[in-house]
Formats: sequence, structure tokens, C-alpha cells
Amino acid sequence: MNHREGWTYYEKTSQVLYILCTFLYLMFKGRIQSLNFTTSRFSSVIFRGYSSYRKIQFRYKTTSLELVRLQHTRKMSTENITSQLQKLSVKEPKVMEGSHPDVNVVDLMRNYISEELSKISGVDEALIFPALEWTNTLERGDLLIPVPRLRIKGANPKELAFKWAEDFPCGDFLDRVEANGPFLQFFFKPQFLFKVVVPDVLARKDDFGSCKLVDNKRVIVEFSSPNIAKPFHAGHLRSTIIGGFLSNLYEKLGWEVIRMNYLGDWGKQFGLLAVGFERYGSEEALAKDPIHHLFEVYVKINKDIEEEGDSLPMEESTNGKAREYFKRMEDGDEEALKIWKRFRELSIEKYIDTYARLNIKYDVYSGESQVSKESMNKALEIFKEKGLTHEDKGAVLIDLTKFQKKLGKVIVQKSDGTTLYLTRDVGAAMDRYEKYHFDKMIYVIASQQDLHTAQFFEILKQMGFEWANRLQHVNFGMVQGMSTRKGTVVFLDNILEETKEKMHEVMKKNEVKYSQIEKPEEVADLVGISAVMIQDMQSKRINNYEFKWERMLSFEGDTGPYLQYAHSRLRSVERNATDITPEKMQNADFSVLTEPAAILLVRLLGQYPDVLRNAIKTHEPTTVVTYLFKLTHQVSSCYDVLWVAGQTEELATARLALYAAARQVLYNGMCLLGLTPVDRM
Repeated sequence: MNHREGWTYYEKTSQVLYILCTFLYLMFKGRIQSLNFTTSRFSSVIFRGYSSYRKIQFRYKTTSLELVRLQHTRKMSTENITSQLQKLSVKEPKVMEGSHPDVNVVDLMRNYISEELSKISGVDEALIFPALEWTNTLERGDLLIPVPRLRIKGANPKELAFKWAEDFPCGDFLDRVEANGPFLQFFFKPQFLFKVVVPDVLARKDDFGSCKLVDNKRVIVEFSSPNIAKPFHAGHLRSTIIGGFLSNLYEKLGWEVIRMNYLGDWGKQFGLLAVGFERYGSEEALAKDPIHHLFEVYVKINKDIEEEGDSLPMEESTNGKAREYFKRMEDGDEEALKIWKRFRELSIEKYIDTYARLNIKYDVYSGESQVSKESMNKALEIFKEKGLTHEDKGAVLIDLTKFQKKLGKVIVQKSDGTTLYLTRDVGAAMDRYEKYHFDKMIYVIASQQDLHTAQFFEILKQMGFEWANRLQHVNFGMVQGMSTRKGTVVFLDNILEETKEKMHEVMKKNEVKYSQIEKPEEVADLVGISAVMIQDMQSKRINNYEFKWERMLSFEGDTGPYLQYAHSRLRSVERNATDITPEKMQNADFSVLTEPAAILLVRLLGQYPDVLRNAIKTHEPTTVVTYLFKLTHQVSSCYDVLWVAGQTEELATARLALYAAARQVLYNGMCLLGLTPVDRM
């Protein structure tokens, strides 16, 4: 059973569990009186059953597939860099605090350089280790150290760099050490990298790059969080794929990750939607395409508000009616909640399909509606106890200017007693800490919410919660040129369909290759999704960008399809050398690899674990994307000089091992970003 079949098996098992848990839930609630209950009754509580199933799934998610993965990890953990050093009879340098030389060759080198430079310079190793930096180009070495960072008084940094470069022992690890002004540049020994990095990648496979940076730490990543009854558009994509990437990254680096979707499923907009549905709703249209119909209703009702302006008294206005409807929802009015529940369930059903297409899965589907009144009342009590609130015209406010001027004043309860988004956020955070005792909680929210998030974090801090400093806001820029209210959004489903069709057309042009693809439409979809995701992740997340179809559909240059093509071409190299077994590659004679192209490639491969560690500091998907393009460009340069076909077995085996390692690293990086690498295209 391969990993895809294993996942399919797991999904089918999960679906069975889902149905069973739903029935159990209904039985315990006394909802199943006989076997002739109707479909509509079943669907009205299906989501509650699903939530019960998700909780069970999260709590007991070490399924047979997970056990296989854990056994694989334990097995592979014995095949690490340390064991490679033993085979080569190379003495491991002293392990510095914060380094992981057993799984990261760059850390191994840092340890060696720190130890030896300390002997030459008299500077403490603990000061040298963090001062070692990446170079912006491999022409400047694999690591460098700016001599001024070592704080040696009364010495000329250029002279010190020159002297230390002359005196530095290269040993088994380094090729050479060069002085470049006040910088000391270290070049790793290529043969050492070939003998350590390539076998390490081939042995650890999907686990290469992973590292246990922490012990028993739990992080909640809240991401995507769309508003119910609105279509999933290009703007929602950003939080979804950034959050998915961060969840994968934290998991790879040793954290227990809880993926949470905090749905916007409460608030005045639902009163607005209910009023709108009374005016413009169609049961037939709702049954046919619920999300798009609700979106049409939402746009029409917002136009009504715009046209009304201030011409009507509040109680007669559309806005007033929406407020009144939401007040009924907050008061638990069953009739008011009935339509809201229906909209919510229809929306979640559609979102789950979209998330599956983007390789996104959640452990928890939460939402504003799930925050209990008890939690919000408790929050309001603590505000009062801490002397944070004051009243103004019946509304309850907190003046945050006492703590930070720029945070201003915020309303936490309206004059009619209804709560606001901020109050619900505070209640939700309290509930989460109570339930999960997280070590960190990351909110992946757009930069337009920077002020709101800062106010929210400051309030929790002033409430006296010691865990308030464990919260982190990972923000991102906007996809501009779209508005839900005006109806100018571009739906994500439409974008994905368009990119799929365009990719399918491109693939059909090569009839020979196209005939070899087992499921061409599925591959076209995966490649199209790659195009959409990579164009978003290519630049820093804080940057805004204008929505343009050309940008989404571009397959030229550094794009998602280019990464997919690079992966499928490397797969083709492996397929064409069936006589060279994985065992032969693992034990290849790498002394035959002397070409500059091969040396540059292995130096890049060795960087991958360090790239992940840098990405967890910056929370930037572009850190990984940029690395993967560098890697694929170098692989492309190798094809002209590193032929496998027609070579001696010794040379072919060594070169194929290098290509196989490159493919594995590319595969790992693409999966980390949330892409599904294709084998043919």
C-alpha cells in the first residue's frame, strides 16, 4: 500500500467513523426513536455528529496510518548524519546548544567552525555559533562570520579575518576558508557533503528536513476562518494556504499542531442575510447552488442599504431589521436560529470540498457561535474586576490608550446588550486555553485587522492571563480589487477550474506524454492549483497584490507548474534507470562526482533543513519557495553535464543518487507548501 492508497483507506475509515459517531450522538440525545426518521431530521443534526467525530478523530488520531508513519520515523532515525560519520570514521565535533547535527549538516559545520575558531581567536564558542550566517550566494561560501560581531576590542577586523583564514584547520569538514574584508567565509568540503547529505536524504526520505526543535509543545494555528454563507474567493486563499504551510512546518519541526478554523458564523450580517432571504430568496436556487445564491442575496440586500441611506427610521430600515433579527438570535429565538443553522451547515459542506482540493484539513471547526455566553459573561466580569471598563450611553468600553496610545478605545458590549467580535474573540481564547493548554497560538489574519488583533492581545494581557504572551499574529497583505458587498469578487472555485482547463490544454499539446498520464484531468487540476498557490507565496506575505487573471494563469518562468515539471522530469530520470536499485544508490561511490554543477547541487541539498528552521522564525512561505526555485534551476543546469544513460554503472549510480536526493528534497518542500507533486505531466 503506497502513501496515497494509505490515505484513501484512512479517509474511508474516517467516513465510517463519521457516520457511526453521528448515529451515536443521535442515540445519546434521544433523537433516534425509530428507524423511520427522515433525511431532513438527520441533516439538521449531522454537523453536530460530525463535530463529535472530529473531536474523537483528533483525540485518537494515531490510526494505523499514523502508526506506520511513527514506525517509519523510528526506523529512519537510526540512519542519520551521526551514523554516517561513524561509517566514515570522522569524529563528531562538540554539540553546541541549539544545534541538531544529527539531522542538519549545516549545524554540524557550525559546531566544527565554532570549536576551531574559538581555539584560534580565544572567543567563546557560544558567541561564535549564533554569529555564523548564511551567504547570499554560494560564491561567498556556505557560511560566513562578520568578524565585528565577535566584539574584539582594539583589533582590525580585516586583519583578524586574514590571519584566522590562514590558521584555520579545514579537517574533514571544510574545503577552504577565505577572508573577504571583515568577513570570514567557510566552504564545505564537497566530498564530505556527497558522502553524508545524499545518503541522509535517501535514507530519511519524507522525513528529511524534519527536526525535533521542541519537546511536548502544542501550537494552535487558527487560519482561513471565512464568513459563513459567503463564497470562498481569492482573498480567502491567503490565510488558508499560509496557515496550512505554517501547520505543516511546525509539525515537521516537532510541535503538536491543532489546525483550527474559526468560522465567521455569528453577527449582524446573519440578520442581514435572513432579511435578504425573505425578500430575494429562492428555495429552488438554494437547493441547486446554496453558496452562490446566498451571495446574490447578500449583494442585493447591501444595495438596498446603500440606496436607503438615512432616509428611514432605524426600526423600519433594512439595517434596523437586521439588528433586530440578530438580537433574536442572541436571545436564543428558535425560529431565528433555524434559518441561520441551515445557512451554516450548507456553507461548511461546501468549504470542506474546497479545503480538500487545497490539501487542507482541520482538527477543529469552531466559530464565533461556539463561544458560550458563560465565557463572554466571565470576560465582562474580569474586565470589571480589573477596572478596565466604563460605560458610555449604555455601551461598555475599554480605554486602551492607558496602555498604548495607538490602540484607542474599544466597545466590548453594545447598549442593547449584544456582544461584539472582540468580546467573542476574548471568550474564545479563554475557552481554548482551558481546553488545550497551548504553548503557542498563531492567528493567521489579514493586515487590515492589525489594530483589532493588537487590541485583543492587549486586553488579554491586562486581564492578567500569563498565557497572553504566547499569542502571535501572522499577518498578510490583501488581494485588492475585490469586494463581497459590491459583488466584485472572483470565486476560488472559478479560478481553480480556469487554471485546470488551461493546464489541460497545455498538456494535450504533447500527445506522446499526454497518452502516458493515467488521470490527465486530475493532474491538470493539481498543476493548476500549484500555479494559484505559488503565485501567492512567491513574495513576502505582507505585500498586497492586485487580482489579475494573467497572474493566476501564468505558467512561464518561476511558477507552480515549473516546480511540478521539475519534479516530474526527475521522476522520469528515475524511471529510465530501473536497473539501479535504491540499495545501490545508498552505497554509491561519490568520489566520481567532481563536476562543478554536481558540487553546487549537493551544497544546496544540504541547506534544506536550515531553510525550514529559518522559515519558522520568519513565518514566510517565500523562504521555502525561493529555495525550491534555486534548487530546480541548479537541477536544470545539471542535465546538460550529468548524464545517467550511457555511463558506467559506477558513474550512473552516483549521478542517479544525486538526482534522486534532489527529487526527494523538492517533493518534501512542495508537500510542506501544501502542493501535491505529480509524477508525470
